Amino acid sequence: MIQVSNSASEHIGELKNKEKDSQNKALRISIKQGGCSGFSYRLDFDDKLSEKDKSFESNGVSLIIERKSLLYIMGMTLDYEGGLNGKGFIFSNPNAKDTCSCGISFGV
Repeated sequence: MIQVSNSASEHIGELKNKEKDSQNKALRISIKQGGCSGFSYRLDFDDKLSEKDKSFESNGVSLIIERKSLLYIMGMTLDYEGGLNGKGFIFSNPNAKDTCSCGISFGV
């Protein structure tokens, strides 16, 4: 479904430690219309699961993804990189036909 890399898993854990109310919450990955390529990614901590959501775990991270969003990101790898060029999550989405230079929006 969605793969979470070791570095992304570690960073998500660090974020959860900083946000006290997020300890028992899952990472919600969603897409929204917008961005320079058509769709953008959104990451939030959430503990509410609706009938439209799919939940699973990858590399120790509990994930929630709305089924509609899952159609666009199935097979994606979520990575995290911190270096001289900046820090941030990297979305490697095999379904993206176009991406922008910022790496947070894509087109299908």
